[in-house]
Amino acid sequence: MLLSALGAVLLLGAQGAPAASAAENGEWAVYPAASRLGSRPYFYLSADPGGTVTDKVVVANKTAAPLTFLLYGADAYNTERDGGFALRTRQEKQTGAGAWITPARDRVTVPPRSAVTVPYTLTVPADAEPGDHPGAVVALDERIAKGTGGSVALGVQRAVAARVYLRVGGPTVPALAVEDVTLSQDRPLVPGTRTSSAVVSYTLHNRGNVTLAPKVALKAEGLFGRELLARDLDRLPAELLPRQKIRLTEEWAGSPQLDWGDITLTATAEDVRESGRVGFLALPWLPLAVLVCGGTAGVVALRIRRHRALGT
Repeated sequence: MLLSALGAVLLLGAQGAPAASAAENGEWAVYPAASRLGSRPYFYLSADPGGTVTDKVVVANKTAAPLTFLLYGADAYNTERDGGFALRTRQEKQTGAGAWITPARDRVTVPPRSAVTVPYTLTVPADAEPGDHPGAVVALDERIAKGTGGSVALGVQRAVAARVYLRVGGPTVPALAVEDVTLSQDRPLVPGTRTSSAVVSYTLHNRGNVTLAPKVALKAEGLFGRELLARDLDRLPAELLPRQKIRLTEEWAGSPQLDWGDITLTATAEDVRESGRVGFLALPWLPLAVLVCGGTAGVVALRIRRHRALGT
């Protein structure tokens, strides 16, 4: 049984000349029409609230048969898992650039080995918030291809999109926060028998209205302020979109087995600097348990002797 499509698989392209940078999947490509200044990797647009912008998108068919696509606008967001640039599906509600993009044609048929240029209009509402509103123009193949899903065949729709970076005029407010910092530790029962490790988890939250390119530094200090770890983190999104938050983790190999201190994460981006902190206590559990049990046994034995002494 072939289920209805679970969502579009989107390919968003990289930078460079259109022929090399166009978002494509091997069968079709989507990219901005060349401007007077030359090729463009993405759409970079600006408008005031209530304003209108017109532009053109190119849909290229690389196959030997005609292809028909549904064209629409989509809002962009960061995936929570790794912060990747992703787009809302056509079934989801669009509230930003995706809702404001109107192609001249909803559907376009592209002949084999050729390209079609389609104008579109982006109309910014009069009450639109200032700042960045990223999105894309999407070309969706409405055919449902068979996918894999264990014992059940899944239906998959494929789409390719050209990114739209829209800035609405007005005050821009960069703001960043490091939230919900946690630490999970994995230490041996007996100190020194193996290397310990820890995982630092945190949420990076763009609380402003502009896209940021965040950098995060991790620092761990032990007892008496001793520096245990200091590194710049590299598994970060290239861009954190406005009002988006992502959950990230960083592994700390060789974390202490006996210490007490703090871990600080400092995020910086565009004149913004914010930190988040979590304390940690590293104790060798087996020796501690033996010590506690031994102390408890000693107390019990002392009480028994006292009772015997009182009884005699």
